[in-house]
Amino acid sequence: MPSPQHDSLIDLFRDRPQLAVEILRDLLGHDLPVTTLVREENSTFNTRPSDDLEADLVLVLGPPAAPVHGIVVEIQKDTSKDPRQLARYAAALWLLLRCEVTVLVVCPDVRTAAYYARPIDSGLPGYRLQACVLGPDAIPAITDAQQAAAQPELATLSVMVHGRERKVVEAFGAALADLPRGHAPKYYEYAFSMSAPEVRRLLEEIMRSTDWPVYSPFAREHYGRGLEEGKAEGKAEGKAEGKTEGKVEEAARMVLLVLATRGLEVPDEVRDRIAACTDPSRLESWVARAVTVRTVHDLFGETDAEDD
Repeated sequence: MPSPQHDSLIDLFRDRPQLAVEILRDLLGHDLPVTTLVREENSTFNTRPSDDLEADLVLVLGPPAAPVHGIVVEIQKDTSKDPRQLARYAAALWLLLRCEVTVLVVCPDVRTAAYYARPIDSGLPGYRLQACVLGPDAIPAITDAQQAAAQPELATLSVMVHGRERKVVEAFGAALADLPRGHAPKYYEYAFSMSAPEVRRLLEEIMRSTDWPVYSPFAREHYGRGLEEGKAEGKAEGKAEGKTEGKVEEAARMVLLVLATRGLEVPDEVRDRIAACTDPSRLESWVARAVTVRTVHDLFGETDAEDD
């Protein structure tokens, strides 16, 4: 049965699919296609007439009609899974997508990482799989708060693996103050649930000295009263603000997704303008225009220019 650490790791990758690409490309030196399109795919592979193979997470790079790379993400805390299962995942996804496939195995334990890093003989002559394994040695100990704020997902993994180093947890705690209000609690919860008991205690000790309302069991006990007092007053305002922020982020993402799917190159200045827009209505109008514009610069109409 999956553990809380396993589920939290999967949620972390599911929450930001690009993390798997960055790990493979930047930490493990794996060559991947350059694309902004990364989506989650059904993680159940069927080998009829036998049974279903259930991977932890499947990500696909590229547009749905023309995928360019598949990634199977597996979280392994021990050596209980037959490595040949990973080879079956890769083969099944290749049959489905007809493009290159990589298996990324995330192992918080050194011995487990070494086990799955060995070449895997599938049992089929000529087919041997080499999985990409992210073990503790490949995850950097992030002790700089600015780096932790810039790469919160990697900083969360760093706490899981290197959290016994106080500087790692201190950098992570300091970085939370620089993250958007709706994101910081999420990363704290990931780090807390994925870490060993002694690291959890250190997280609570360090966060105890701040007034930032984290959501660990400690925070629920110590900050709960104060948060409840302000909840009634700020509930409506916070809900509306959070809803608007989420709508803006999703609309901006959709503008870029449509442009990328159509094969239109998006210059940095256009990307920055889309990211800087906080008006949901304007972003939605850009989504509609993105479907038909001939160039990315046609995305912005006269009204947009006058307002700017």
